[in-house]
Amino acid sequence: MKFQKPSFIADAGFEAQQAMDELQERYRGFDLSQADVIVALGGDGFMLDVLNEFHSVGLPLYGINQGTVGFLMNQVTEGNLIEKLNLAEESVIHPLKMSATKLDGSIEEALAINEVSLLRGGSQAAKLKIAVDDLVRLEELICDGALVSTPAGSTAYNYSAHGPIVPIGSNILALTAMAAFRPRRWRGALIPASAKIELYVVEPQKRPVSAFADSKEVKNVTSVKIVSENRISYRLLFDPGHGLEERILREQFV
Repeated sequence: MKFQKPSFIADAGFEAQQAMDELQERYRGFDLSQADVIVALGGDGFMLDVLNEFHSVGLPLYGINQGTVGFLMNQVTEGNLIEKLNLAEESVIHPLKMSATKLDGSIEEALAINEVSLLRGGSQAAKLKIAVDDLVRLEELICDGALVSTPAGSTAYNYSAHGPIVPIGSNILALTAMAAFRPRRWRGALIPASAKIELYVVEPQKRPVSAFADSKEVKNVTSVKIVSENRISYRLLFDPGHGLEERILREQFV
């Protein structure tokens, strides 16, 4: 068997901690330095945090849902965990890299597995200018915000904002507006994953905007550069027939 030494990690919730204790008692939890796979217990938000925190370890992750939706997780089922790990399908995904420039000129960088989003920080709508590979494509977008989503994240915030669901192997990013006022009801664009996307905030002092890499917030930004970070890979394990490709396809027929 390929996987025999799981390392367990769980969020702070009672159910997740209890489930982890039971698994450690049954299978023995290994230190990360000895493990060949990480088993994470929690919800999607917890899995995003774990992926970012432990991506440098290079181990695949198998999630067990102890949250609400669990799109990145496997559902709790009976059976031998070691056998499940060795039968699992592997999906490899790459994050987005966000470089956000603030009003004071400083730059903050962060990785996003689902999406990079810009949201208005006050009562007035945001004004954004959009450039792709240094060519301005939209001089002014008046909206509540906009986001750039990976295929893996296209069924999350992006889909709630009426953006398209993107197949996992498509090498396409979804650029989606939230409550676009001008151009009226502009729905966004599909952009090659190899492109550099830049969002500029027009009148940033009058119309403050925050940028988010998944849940990490950077306030009072003047511009945000977004690129795919293909040098970083996340390895996710899913039960047979329930991989990311199948999940994304299934979401379109709910």
